[in-house]
Amino acid sequence: MGDPGGIGPEVIVRALADKARRRSARFHIHGSSKIMHEAAEVCGVEPFWWQVDARSGLKSSTGAHPVVLLDTDPRADEQGVVVRALREAHKVSGALSFHWLSEAIEDAKRSDGDPMRAHAIVTGPINKKAWSMAGRSEPGHTEVLARAFGARRHAMMFVGTKLRVVLATVHVALNDIRDVLTIGAVHSAIDLGHQACLDLGIKRPRVAVCGLNPHAGEDGLMGDEEGRLIRPAIDLARRGGAIVDGPFPGDTIFNAAVAGKYDLVVAMYHDQGLIPVKLLERDEAVNITLGLGDVVRTSPDHGTAFDIAGTGVADPGSMAHAIDLAVRLSAARMGEGLVEDPVSAEETGLK
Repeated sequence: MGDPGGIGPEVIVRALADKARRRSARFHIHGSSKIMHEAAEVCGVEPFWWQVDARSGLKSSTGAHPVVLLDTDPRADEQGVVVRALREAHKVSGALSFHWLSEAIEDAKRSDGDPMRAHAIVTGPINKKAWSMAGRSEPGHTEVLARAFGARRHAMMFVGTKLRVVLATVHVALNDIRDVLTIGAVHSAIDLGHQACLDLGIKRPRVAVCGLNPHAGEDGLMGDEEGRLIRPAIDLARRGGAIVDGPFPGDTIFNAAVAGKYDLVVAMYHDQGLIPVKLLERDEAVNITLGLGDVVRTSPDHGTAFDIAGTGVADPGSMAHAIDLAVRLSAARMGEGLVEDPVSAEETGLK
């Protein structure tokens, strides 16, 4: 569900309200029945899920139901403050969203024969300050999932209709980029992104790599990272058979990608890659965590949007795309091939 005070519950309700989407897989929602019902009410959606207490033994006998809400009721914190009414970062909502993520991870680690086994995790947006207030030191979903599944290397990728972008570094302060950007980090992003494109059905992915500095360093006049770190990583990826060009200035290469010259752009840091994605792919792009092995993880590309939470106006487009892509990638990894999107844009009414 993500943060219970954000728009996650509303976009989940609206995305899964579509019957065709609900037929594409079985869904278990880790969250709160109270919050889900409130979200359904503000969105004008009739509840469609089967509700089970997450702490009961009944949750393993819900196979006949396409959508099951595994309920953890967060009614109030120790001061009697109802979480759903907060609409801001709070330690209770941070603790709840982390607990629900942990439950989803536990389901993804179950054995194949377990009826509660999850092949994919779709995460609602969380608030990093709320996690910190709840005593969590992790900066986001990506790092928690990578540690939970023992990912030797991992990357954050964004998939939209116009752009695909993978990040060489993720939640790192700009001042600290120089300490974490390495040849290995850049190469891992290229390699994992290349494989993800293959998984998405792109037979010969063309990859463009951004530079770190203005004008991609201008041949060393504005920094040496391009020659010292990025070009060696590109050469290594080429020797592995990938089609890779760069490093390119970050302020121009995205135009070429949107025009269709490249299938993937590798950005060096968070905002370098996310600004064009969120500018061009608002409510459409999907965040994928690469490197988790057989487990698929997707999420919307937006945050909690506390300012509009509870009003029913949040666009469910990114969540709907995140669910659909999780279904498609899971089917592909289970040997069923890359299936078509289970719901068309015309059926959802999202565009």
